Amino acid sequence: MSTLSGTNRGSELLVELDRGSRVTLRSQLEGTLREAVRSGRLTRGTRLPASRTLAADLGVSRRLVVDAYAQLIAEGYLNARAGGGTFVADAAGTAAARPAAPPQPSPALDFFPGSPDLAGFPRRDWLRAMRAVIREAPDSALGYPDPRGAIELRTALAGHLGRVRGVVADPDSIVVCAGAAQAFALLARVLGDVVLAAEDPCLAAHRAILSAHGATLAPLAVDGAGAKVEELGALGAHAVLVTPAHQSPLGVALSPPRRSQLLEWASRTRALVIEDDYDAEYRYDRPPLAAMQGLAPDRVAYVGTVSKTLAPALRIGWMVLPRGLMDAVMEQRAVIDHGSPTLDQMALARMLDGGDYDRHLRQARRRYRARRDALASAVAKHLPGARVEGLAAGLHAVIRLRRPVDGGALVRAARARSVGVYPLGYAYAEPRRIDDGLVLGYANLAEPAIEEGIRRLSLALGEIPPPPRCTNDG
Repeated sequence: MSTLSGTNRGSELLVELDRGSRVTLRSQLEGTLREAVRSGRLTRGTRLPASRTLAADLGVSRRLVVDAYAQLIAEGYLNARAGGGTFVADAAGTAAARPAAPPQPSPALDFFPGSPDLAGFPRRDWLRAMRAVIREAPDSALGYPDPRGAIELRTALAGHLGRVRGVVADPDSIVVCAGAAQAFALLARVLGDVVLAAEDPCLAAHRAILSAHGATLAPLAVDGAGAKVEELGALGAHAVLVTPAHQSPLGVALSPPRRSQLLEWASRTRALVIEDDYDAEYRYDRPPLAAMQGLAPDRVAYVGTVSKTLAPALRIGWMVLPRGLMDAVMEQRAVIDHGSPTLDQMALARMLDGGDYDRHLRQARRRYRARRDALASAVAKHLPGARVEGLAAGLHAVIRLRRPVDGGALVRAARARSVGVYPLGYAYAEPRRIDDGLVLGYANLAEPAIEEGIRRLSLALGEIPPPPRCTNDG
């Protein structure tokens, strides 16, 4: 029995020939192709391999394949296009391959809070770095990756994070992962079934990831000074996820007294602090806040990502881990995916080492500051009485409307005007259907689009009736 396994030109096709059978090879080939068309394995319009290619792959004469094709053309299963090849006929009784369902289109004016300026991705810098990697990387770089990440990127990150964020790191304490999402999954698996406190509100997706990988979540309230650290004892938490530099989504910073209190609690109870430093590179009206990890590297797992600085599609993130967690994290990494794509990591390392990454951040800060200001101006113009909070840093702001609204109704009314908005109430552990907050990202919209989006939002708000009194839950 012969099975087509590959060819160096043309398309590939699975065909099995039994040379011990009394049925001729041509009849077997005809029968196999005929049945493949009838069953739908070969759908209408599928191009078949060239006769010379298929003959070479099957180890038969080209004349045998030509004659088999000719018979199936005569029967109406195939047709030949002069100079174009042989195809499954439209009238062969098979359905065309069903195209993939198109993704749901995003609103034209989408205030999604999790996106940087996608049009601002430094394509030339990335392409130059990737070309250099492809040209210069040793063959060994194409093997199975180090599950901790490419040494080039871990070395570059250690220097960058120490210089820019005050993180205490060396290459051996860093694990490169597929974005912050995988970092949270790995940490939850390592921690096991413990009580993990998570800021409330926080990203619902992060809660879902942590819970799906074994964590028992407890909501930790947030006020104007950040997470209410004093409540950790009552929650019985063994770990806590915080966003101290720019609380997600409220935008406040964890106050210095609470930072000290949090690290003292972690040291005293031997608990783990997971520091999500998701967008700390962007600050406008305040000095930079160093990462907490630099004060207690043995108690803090630091998580960062390029999803807010370059693009979410790269799926590159990292953890800086306490020494005692590294082996356990590596065990979990081994059963998940063995490591991240090496060539992308090496390209990022080149951008970090060569200064392209820092230059991109400086340009992005200027662009985002202008868009932040445009959002504040548009709200003042089109939503009188609304307040804008969390503007000092980051890529999103919280808009406090003049009155609470039904979040679902507002989302639908805004989407009818091709505007995407995101109610703050959805970010709570117990979602609040009726709330006065919206979380609006501004980084991925140009200034004119921001004003037009807020103008349309004001019209959508005018269509939403006041909610029933005393209704603030799901």
